[in-house]
Amino acid sequence: MSASETQGRVNGKVFKDEVHWVVEMLLGDCPRMGTLLPFQLLAKPPQRVEVIVADSQDPLTTYATSYHTPIMVGEVLEHLHLFPGALILDGTLGGGGHSEALLDAGARVIALDRDPEAHEVARVRLERFGDRFRSIRANYSEAPRVLAELGIDRVDGMLVDAGVSSHQLDDSSRGFSFREGGPLDMRMGPDGETLEELLSRLSHGELARILNKYGELKNAGRLAGVILDAWQEDKITDTASLASIVATVGSKPGRKQTINPATLVFQALRIALNDELSHLERAVEQVPEVVKVDGFAAFISFHSLEDRIVKQGFRELANNCVCPQGLPMCACGARSMVEIITRKPLRPSEREVELNPRARSALLRVAKVI
Repeated sequence: MSASETQGRVNGKVFKDEVHWVVEMLLGDCPRMGTLLPFQLLAKPPQRVEVIVADSQDPLTTYATSYHTPIMVGEVLEHLHLFPGALILDGTLGGGGHSEALLDAGARVIALDRDPEAHEVARVRLERFGDRFRSIRANYSEAPRVLAELGIDRVDGMLVDAGVSSHQLDDSSRGFSFREGGPLDMRMGPDGETLEELLSRLSHGELARILNKYGELKNAGRLAGVILDAWQEDKITDTASLASIVATVGSKPGRKQTINPATLVFQALRIALNDELSHLERAVEQVPEVVKVDGFAAFISFHSLEDRIVKQGFRELANNCVCPQGLPMCACGARSMVEIITRKPLRPSEREVELNPRARSALLRVAKVI
């Protein structure tokens, strides 16, 4: 039986062509195929990827899967000003949702990610696009090097979706979530120091600085002391026990606590462990090296630390004078390298936040290279 004989509606899901049907057969739970087929691509099978809602007319639902839901897809497509054959760098491949939307819009995509699992899942998902899609294991801050190695001068557009993916948060074995016990890992990829190794070497002052700088925690010193005392006593064995220790440090009397303190502690440790903000700073600085003149760069951030870097980085690139204040006339010869398109960040719609609550803090900023 051919795919074309069964395309249309399966399990209440609508497929717009044979390829979408075949992808669902491979990745979904279909009565004609049973459960997920075995994969030989990974040491362990990838997470099952199911279309949550299939609606080819709605970017909020078309590209959502159980592995990851991409943020602000419609806004990204609009502000990258795509044209047929445009070459786009997707700096954060994740589950491949943004890449698939770009490819569906007629673009070619080079996608980067530190996580090997993300590459394997996305390659299966995006196989139908052939050589229009290419994924490379690298950090988005390495984009100039990657493009040079590929013999590419610049791309027509660039997308960076900063932070951690839904799958990394949901998979307790990655060590990002405090809601379920997982290993003290928290790495974006297989390389580098684990959280266990980080906690083993940090002094009180170093940990307090991390919690204050990256978690913006006012009681960072006290938290650092409690965490390190528990660490020395072998009371922290996984992410759940770390979260329990953090919970013992209450906020000041009379102060309403709106965010679980473990959220900010885990955020701070994750940022420090993966050097996330330094990579983001470099990526913003490198926009004119990566994107062609008249091309666009879109950055999605999820908290004030990330957004501040993008906002200030765009301003510096847009500044046409770096002379010290007080000079009667410009003598630096500098020129603006980008035009800021979004003076204020774009936010997800109420409907998107309703469909995907994790989108609520997303901020999208866009600049045009000039």
